[in-house]
Amino acid sequence: MAFSTESFPSRYVNPYLAEVEASNAVAPVTEQIKRLSVDDQLALLWYTYTEMGRTITPAAPGAARLHLAEGLLSQVRQMSYSEQLEFMRDLIRKTGTPATRAYGVLSANTKLAFWYQLAEWMKEGIVVPMPADYSSSAEVQRALDALKRLELSQQITVLRNIVVNMGVDPLAF
Repeated sequence: MAFSTESFPSRYVNPYLAEVEASNAVAPVTEQIKRLSVDDQLALLWYTYTEMGRTITPAAPGAARLHLAEGLLSQVRQMSYSEQLEFMRDLIRKTGTPATRAYGVLSANTKLAFWYQLAEWMKEGIVVPMPADYSSSAEVQRALDALKRLELSQQITVLRNIVVNMGVDPLAF
């Protein structure tokens, strides 16, 4: 009997190809989110952390050293709602401020945990909450739906890709 790639049962999957295929699903969703407006990106993060927070929680705060961000979190906590909103917008816009530079030096997992903490505080009213009358745009809903279709590890990778590139890395100058 001759052997060919077709003769192998489908259960023998090349793990490298499976990994490449999984990463190929991440890039378009990441780009879709990055194309959203600043406020739509904030809304998507809010929805993501509140809707999928139970699954994100172990991957973000559990793996991160959130204590490294305590000073910045304390600063955010002391800001007024309008200052908090502007800070979050500045993170996405990569506006150079002392707070966005402090965020810029955090590790990827700490940044994930940082946003998780902000979402928790939003629910508690410590950080500016989503406006009660906010209605997400069709673009936000499409991006959120695309994110939900990914596997958990892919969702975490997309979120990491988004939050890692926020803020200003002072070491990059």
